[in-house]
Amino acid sequence: MSVELPFAPVDAVIRRNADGLRVSADAAEELARRIQDHGASLAVTAATEATTDGRKTLMPADFGIEQVPEKDGLELPVAPVDRIARLDIDDDYRVAMDARVALASLLETYADDTAAAAATLARHADRRTIKAADVETYFELAQYY
Repeated sequence: MSVELPFAPVDAVIRRNADGLRVSADAAEELARRIQDHGASLAVTAATEATTDGRKTLMPADFGIEQVPEKDGLELPVAPVDRIARLDIDDDYRVAMDARVALASLLETYADDTAAAAATLARHADRRTIKAADVETYFELAQYY
């Protein structure tokens, strides 16, 4: 499976939560893959909500967002997030622009939470670099967070 999300913005999200730790390229790649899987899953749920309301266009409310943030305030780019949203839903669905921004906001929060936990795990392991294993370990332990 190819990853739609570029690694550079994911790396930037990790770095803003790393508090001085280094970030391996593998950590950014692993988190990008997890973001993509999570985003596609959220879009499937949103498509179900839209269908229930008799629509084929996904709206921010379908993602549980009432107030859509400014697009310029997000690190994750909206175009790849749009492609992520369409991965597991039928081609008949459309994703409204503000819904794309809402999904990008949700995914960035998801990435922030994961990056902060991965940084904690790296420090716990007495390392100065956040690795893919820290991201993977977070998801193994996520049920305890």
